[in-house]
Amino acid sequence: MKKLGLICLLAAAMAFGAAAQMPTVGSQAPNFTLPNNDGQKVSLDQYRGQWVVLYFYPADFTSGCTMEAHNFQQDLDKFKAMHAAILGVSVQDVDSHKKFCTKEGLQFHLLADTQHKVTELYGSLAHYGSRELAARNTFLIDPSGKIVKVYTKVNPRVHSGEVLAELKTAEAAQQ
Repeated sequence: MKKLGLICLLAAAMAFGAAAQMPTVGSQAPNFTLPNNDGQKVSLDQYRGQWVVLYFYPADFTSGCTMEAHNFQQDLDKFKAMHAAILGVSVQDVDSHKKFCTKEGLQFHLLADTQHKVTELYGSLAHYGSRELAARNTFLIDPSGKIVKVYTKVNPRVHSGEVLAELKTAEAAQQ
């Protein structure tokens, strides 16, 4: 009986570790479906054939997250010109995202991962005190669905520009 308990404990620990592992460059981006700020379901596969900037952020209405979102919004036309979609993910609900987009004039999708499944799938679930929130990580995904760049612990002040520069380089490499 003791041995069975130990095996179960080890299996659970291994499963937890595997679930929290971040996808790597060159791997296929894990697919998901989440509701956006308008309550519509959005799947990553919907974006096949174009670039995707999938960014995880801790919380709506906080200074760093607002700055990061504003910078992506400011550069949105540049991303669109390069056939790239921006998708933000946090653990807040649809209503919070809707209010945040309205207040801040955001014209790209924010996805509500209230069950933390996608955030964990992308190795981006972090503990802030007693709260579980998304870590500030970004995945640049190519039109075939492969991850070409992973950014961790990003600086929201300059991140949009970093992603644009990498996107230009990656796009040129694929041509």
